[in-house]
Amino acid sequence: MKPGMVPPPPGEESQTVILPPGWQSYLSPQGRRYYVNTATNETTWERPSSSPGISASPGTHRSSLPPAVNGYHASGTPAHPPETAHMSLRKSTGDSQNLGSSSPSKKQSKENTMTINCVTFPHPDTMPEQQLLKPTEWSYCDYFWADKKDPQGNGTVAGFELLLQKQLKGKQMQKEMSEFIRERIKIEEEYAKNLAKLSQNSLAAQEEGSLGEAWAQVKKSLADEAEVHLKFSAKLHSEVEKPLMNFRENFKKDMKKCDHHIADLRKQLASRYASVEKARKALTERQRDLEMKTQQLEIKLSNKTEEDIKKARRKSTQAGDDLMRCVDLYNQAQSKWFEEMVTTTLELERLEVERVEMIRQHLCQYTQLRHETDMFNQSTVEPVDQLLRKVDPAKDRELWVREHKTGNIRPVDMEI
Repeated sequence: MKPGMVPPPPGEESQTVILPPGWQSYLSPQGRRYYVNTATNETTWERPSSSPGISASPGTHRSSLPPAVNGYHASGTPAHPPETAHMSLRKSTGDSQNLGSSSPSKKQSKENTMTINCVTFPHPDTMPEQQLLKPTEWSYCDYFWADKKDPQGNGTVAGFELLLQKQLKGKQMQKEMSEFIRERIKIEEEYAKNLAKLSQNSLAAQEEGSLGEAWAQVKKSLADEAEVHLKFSAKLHSEVEKPLMNFRENFKKDMKKCDHHIADLRKQLASRYASVEKARKALTERQRDLEMKTQQLEIKLSNKTEEDIKKARRKSTQAGDDLMRCVDLYNQAQSKWFEEMVTTTLELERLEVERVEMIRQHLCQYTQLRHETDMFNQSTVEPVDQLLRKVDPAKDRELWVREHKTGNIRPVDMEI
């Protein structure tokens, strides 16, 4: 679920009741209907009369705060331009709601939105499901907006922090793979060393004939195999271990910079949210003061009440403008955080794909080197096979006899 700044939809009444030209009907976040003059930006709680200049109710009290969400009307236009800070809001004398009240209560605001760790989200029970930025791809940019309970404790972990942890874990896995290949290289080097040493052994060196030649080739094949394994270990180091170890040497440092940047945006967002809540509280107090003075005017408790009402209305106007300014700054901070989150999460997604593909390619190189090593090992024993096929005991016996014979005169019987 992504953070949202959602204006209220046009009220149904606008489809059934004809309003004067230039007027439109909307629903406030509290569910209360209000009306906007798109030409003058005037807002009112009362339905304008079809006769120009005549209100549907006799009340004429005004306040500056228009019913708007996040500083914008449903049409998408600002609730008031910067140079027009004072806009009227008429209130019916029979209306039980506070004069100029546009800030929803906590219970009412939860009907449309909910705030989690200073981030505003559409309420899932009242808002339709949001469109994913990258449907069907399970992209990072769609599923890590909220915070998650930390399984190791009672706190929460930001969605972005989970992505960073995955990136750093991937870097650690890459490092451990490199260490694994390093151990494999050590085994190869030790194996080659032992093969070379064994090939120099003098055992059975006095074997003669064609079998002796085959045995000598067996010992030579060990020396050849030792050379093959030395070359294999050297290639493992240069083509697998070293690339794995050196890939993104500054990755952890870059991730920390990225983390600090997003964290700073979240802190700014939290600060803006605190300002909104403070301004909302101040507005409520000003509205209560204005309502109290309005009641005092009705019962004529003081001759100065009318002047006090003007003063209270100015303060209420200022408080309303301050709230809208704070909401606008909050929305700007949230939009900046949203944009950076999308950009950064997509970059992390790209980096992860790149890391996995890099490791896959180097592991493929490892298996290719293994196949080549096995092929070269096989070639070292081929001469042995050829000599073993030529071993001929009869021929060996002939050669040996020729070399070592003592005479071919056989003994005869003794004569009397």
